[in-house]
Amino acid sequence: MASSVNRPTRSSAVTSAAASSCAEGDPHVVLILVRHGQTAANRSRVLLGRSDVPLTDLGRAQAASTSAAVRATGNVVAVVASPLIRARETAACFDLPVEIDERWIELDYGGFEGRPLAEVPADLWARWRADPELVPDSGESLAACGRRVRSACEDLCTRAAVDDVVVVTHVSPIKAAVAWAVGADDGVTWRLHCDLASVTRIAVGARLPVLHSYNEVGHLAP
Repeated sequence: MASSVNRPTRSSAVTSAAASSCAEGDPHVVLILVRHGQTAANRSRVLLGRSDVPLTDLGRAQAASTSAAVRATGNVVAVVASPLIRARETAACFDLPVEIDERWIELDYGGFEGRPLAEVPADLWARWRADPELVPDSGESLAACGRRVRSACEDLCTRAAVDDVVVVTHVSPIKAAVAWAVGADDGVTWRLHCDLASVTRIAVGARLPVLHSYNEVGHLAP
């Protein structure tokens, strides 16, 4: 499902080492999840899923601050991103080749795309929270998002060995990855808050993914 934009090559030896690292429970951070910077739709508090909108000036500043903070804490050699422009613009701040993977795209809100949060009927919110398999108005269920994100996470786990992999994505995939890391149901995403340009770190330990940090925002200006 992944397509390459200047995809970095990785030797079979590195891939083998990564698989061994995952199997043996090496605590090295293998996934650094970055939410994209601000867009005009985020500022307006509307449901933003598959609409392809760019960053605002503030969003670009947030992206620069986030990339600098991440690079200061590890040796990032690979960057993966959602195909949407807000993620690609954020990923570009890492000054590395970017691999595009469709599995990291934002949730599809269907007919509710672009509508203010307040316009979503209360009964739909209630049904949505109760059932991760619910498909909102021809969109995508949280469970479907969770399945594709878990697949992407597992693929990256086997690739990372001694260096960090950054994934620039969106709020719903980040929450789905956290659910994968802690072994929770997809419905747990309703209990998580994820800020714009935040950083979340997942490691592999004791043969399982381990959540090292969630929603880091200390690098952003107040």
